[in-house]
Amino acid sequence: MTAKLAEMTTLEAARAAEDGTVVVIPVGAFEQHGAGLPMATDQIRAEALADAVAEALPGKVIIGPGVPVGVSPHHQAFAGTVSLRPALFAAVVREYVESLAAHGWRRFLVITGHGGNNTTLSTLALDLLRDRPDIEFAWAPVTALAKDAVSNMELSAISGHSGEAETSQMLHVAPRLVRHDLLTPGTTTPDELDPFARLARSVSYPAVAIPYDRLSPTGVLGDPRRATAEDGRAIFAEATDRIVAFIKEWLDT
Repeated sequence: MTAKLAEMTTLEAARAAEDGTVVVIPVGAFEQHGAGLPMATDQIRAEALADAVAEALPGKVIIGPGVPVGVSPHHQAFAGTVSLRPALFAAVVREYVESLAAHGWRRFLVITGHGGNNTTLSTLALDLLRDRPDIEFAWAPVTALAKDAVSNMELSAISGHSGEAETSQMLHVAPRLVRHDLLTPGTTTPDELDPFARLARSVSYPAVAIPYDRLSPTGVLGDPRRATAEDGRAIFAEATDRIVAFIKEWLDT
């Protein structure tokens, strides 16, 4: 049977809910990724990871509807970017969860390909904990699940959005969408940043929200020319293994 809820009949969906499957919801963003990657990069990566998890856990996971637009006001200076307000993004995900909970599902895992969604997902998790204690809600960002694989890469001093790791993932899951001839370095060293931007990138906390056009004129952090499909494969393998291990233990609780 398909792992995608969108491809199931209502009878198949009812059986999947009765079986106690985990609903995986891939969420991403619709935002600039420099000259070399598409707007939907974050959703593509989230969906690819959801597919890999479902394939590794047949009959244990179903893939629910995705949310292709996320919280991206920091990319708004770049053409094509579409952003939801955090409250609206949270409301959409919550409506998905509560709609499916009404039919018997109790465990939900959101996979986000976009770091800008993280704070909103944390807030939503706390709201659900208060309002719907019958629901178990978890979320995970794609790249952060693969710290070992990323640490083995050759990264620029400044790296991140549309850089080595993200481009490597796209070379692995959607190579036809990577514009190889347009991959160029973005901001790669702290010296390229103005003093406040340099401070914002130098510490995890205090946290600062800063627009990406202030960090990089092209919207790229790092050197995507260093990206390889092999590195992307390693990132996805580690991320898949971590989520699969979590879900297996979750289902035993």
